[in-house]
Parts: sequence; C-alpha cells; structure tokens
Amino acid sequence: MAALQARGLIFPSSSSSSHGHQRVRALLRVPVDLGTLGVSLPKIPQIAKRQEGRISLGELDKIDADSSRSPAPATADELVLSKMYAVLEAIADRAEMHAIIGEQRNNWNHLFTSSVNSITLAASLMAGVASISAAGDPLAFKVSSAILFAAAAGIMMITSKIQPSQLAEEQRNATRLWRQLGRSIETSLGHRFPTDRDVSEAVEKMLALEKAYPLPLVPGMLEKFPAVVEPTRWWPKIQPKRSRATHAGDGWSKDLEEEMKGAVRVLKVKDEEEYIKLSNLALNVNKALATAGPLLAGAAALSSGLIGSPALGPLPAFVSVVGGVLAATVNTLEHGGQVGMVFELFRNCAGFYRRLQEEIESNLEEEEADRRENGEVFEMKIALQLGRSVSELRELAAYASPSREDEDIKECAGKLF
Repeated sequence: MAALQARGLIFPSSSSSSHGHQRVRALLRVPVDLGTLGVSLPKIPQIAKRQEGRISLGELDKIDADSSRSPAPATADELVLSKMYAVLEAIADRAEMHAIIGEQRNNWNHLFTSSVNSITLAASLMAGVASISAAGDPLAFKVSSAILFAAAAGIMMITSKIQPSQLAEEQRNATRLWRQLGRSIETSLGHRFPTDRDVSEAVEKMLALEKAYPLPLVPGMLEKFPAVVEPTRWWPKIQPKRSRATHAGDGWSKDLEEEMKGAVRVLKVKDEEEYIKLSNLALNVNKALATAGPLLAGAAALSSGLIGSPALGPLPAFVSVVGGVLAATVNTLEHGGQVGMVFELFRNCAGFYRRLQEEIESNLEEEEADRRENGEVFEMKIALQLGRSVSELRELAAYASPSREDEDIKECAGKLF
C-alpha cells in the first residue's frame, strides 16, 4: 500500500488530458529526502546503484512484485524457538487460570462456612422457641427447624467431600509452580538457544503439573481423604541439567558427593518423614470433623421433629439446640480453621523435599561427569532451596555422617518451613 501511495504521488492523474488512457513512459526524478513529504516507502533493493534517483515504471512494478512475495521458510532453530514460545504462552495461561480458580474456591470456603453456621444457629434458635409451650402451636417452628438442620447437614456433607480450603491451596501452589516453570524457561532462553529436547522436557513438566493439580472438580478431583498419604508429585523424571553457561561436570569432587549423600539422608529420614506424619495427623483430624459435623446436624434435625412429644419430654429440644450449636462449632473448626488446606500444605512440603532428593540422586547416579550439572552451581542451588548457606549445608552433611544412626538425626535439612 505504501508503494501504491508513493506511485499516486509520483504519477498524479489528470482528468483534463484527452489521452489520459495512454501509459506514460517518461522518467521522473524522485526526491532524495522523502521524509519531507510524509511518505513511507518500502526498502528498495540496490537503490544506491540508481543514478540520480531515476526509477522507471517497469522497475517499480518489479519492486512491487518482490515485496509481495512470501517470506522465506523458517529454519530449524527458528521453528524450535517458536515451539518454545508457544509453550511459554500456554504456561502463562495456565498460571492465570489456576490463580482465578484458586480465588474462586477460597471464596467458596468462606461463603459455605458462614452460610452453614448461620443456618445451623437459626435452626437451633427455632428449636428452642418450639420447645416453649407459651409460644403457642410449635408446628411451624418444628418444621422450619428440621428443614434448616437437614439443609445444613447436606451442605456440610458436600463441603466435607470437596474441601474448598484444600482446593484453594492446590490452586495457589499450582499457580506458583506454573509461574516458576515459566521463569525457568525464560532464564534458559536467556542463556542459550533451545533444542527439541528442551521443548519436550517443558511439555513433560506441563503435563505432570496438570496431573498433580487438576482444574476440574468432576471428574479429576484429587482424593481428599486418601487411604495412604504420599508426597505430592508435580514433576516428571528428573534429568541432570547441563548448563552451557558453566562447564558441565566441573566442580564435582569426592567431598561434594559425600555432602550431597548426607543431605539426601537427612531429607529422607527427617524432613519428608516429618511432614508425612503431620499430613496423617491433619488428615485424621479432618476425617473426624468431616464425619461429626453432618452427624450432629442430622441428629438435631431428627430431634427437632420430636419436640413436644410427651414420652420424650424435654430431651428432643435439648438434643436439637445442643446438637445444632456443636455442629456449627465443628463446621467452624473444619472449614474456618481450613484443616484441609493444612493437610494439603503438609503434603506439598513433603513433595518439595522428595523432589530435592530425586534431583540430587539423579546427579549422583550419573556416572559421566560431563553430563552432570556444574557442581558448585548445584551445591549453591540446593543450599538456597533448603534456606541454608553453602557452609551450613556442608555442616549438615558432616552432621549426617554414616556413623550416625537414623534415629539420632534430630535436625531437619530445610529451614524454610
């Protein structure tokens, strides 16, 4: 279009000429400085070879034909780079989706908790009013109380099944991990050109993350009350990272290998084991609260329907009021205290330490030194992920010497949490 606009300026039409339909083959002189005309022209090849800037109509047609040609096909490196940028776009989109859904599910937890407590306490109040004989016919209060207690029991069962606080924690952690994956890819792109293997590894990490933290509730939701607690796994099989910025395989020594073995031992027998125990404790507490809440609300619903029975006396009213108050208390402890979130947090911490173990072991098991990550960089990275300095990591390895029994190891490797 710029060329057509330029041609319109160079060859203006003339309506007064009787021979305007004939083609003009004259040579015109093009101004050297086109910027004063406010016209932008495409780059014309070999323009420096034109004498005095004289361009013919035939030459302009040839230039237009050249500019309309399709660009040259992308090279193999450009294709790999395009794939990596496509992966980065998908990662950014996933992070945004998990952040939005995490906020939504956190709102669920607050709304369900406050709503169930309001319903339960209102039903308890109605049951108490129905038990007072001076209130007249208590039928309306009895029915209303039973309906509200039954609704509260049903909502408690649903919330205990899906655990909104645990769902929100899953999405929060997934958002952090998706963003972390995106940053790691951007960092690698800043150091070197990607390869097909880099693209494959990035896709594998994406699929592992999607499996560990699914977006949909049904189907695909993670088991909220597993029979066996295992650390969360959000990574594929770890391969040693060979960095081109540093000499791969350098920095490794016998002392560093022993240091890494000591760190793995502490991570396994102390950190991971400690968080698995805490996960089991939180899970058992959550199971007890998730069972007690609906049972108390259900018992209160049945008792409210028996209020006023001469055979039972004041017992139904007592069970209704007290059961409703206890159900609200249990619901507050379970969902207001976010016990499901605590369980998920402990399980994620155990997974974090399991991943560090596998990362260290993958480097130690690699017999070819040039295939390992640089030893000095790797040592500093492990120390920082544990919240320690390099010197503190070396002290930890000395603390976990082979002569020490597993039961004697009291210090944890991680200091972050």
